[in-house]
Amino acid sequence: MSKTIQAVSLNILGKEYKIACAKEEQAGLIQTAQELDRQMRKIRDTGKVAGADRIAVLAALNLTHDAVTGKSPAVDGDFCDRIIDLRQKIEKVLENS
Repeated sequence: MSKTIQAVSLNILGKEYKIACAKEEQAGLIQTAQELDRQMRKIRDTGKVAGADRIAVLAALNLTHDAVTGKSPAVDGDFCDRIIDLRQKIEKVLENS
């Protein structure tokens, strides 16, 4: 059975990203993007970090640290696989922009 892949439009720190995603994974991807956007805005609003790339790295570190240390409510066995998959999708989008 093949999964239906659709483009999902995500807005992160004021930029739009279109990510190809299986229909049944869209809600989780949108929720993840919203959390990333919240984290990035929080870091940006401190005024201590300049540049979207640095803000993104710090947000990724914070979110990953929370997940690894159990502070994230949604940690399960395939967490690393999902992070790797999401990272690859984001890298593809960034390469094409």
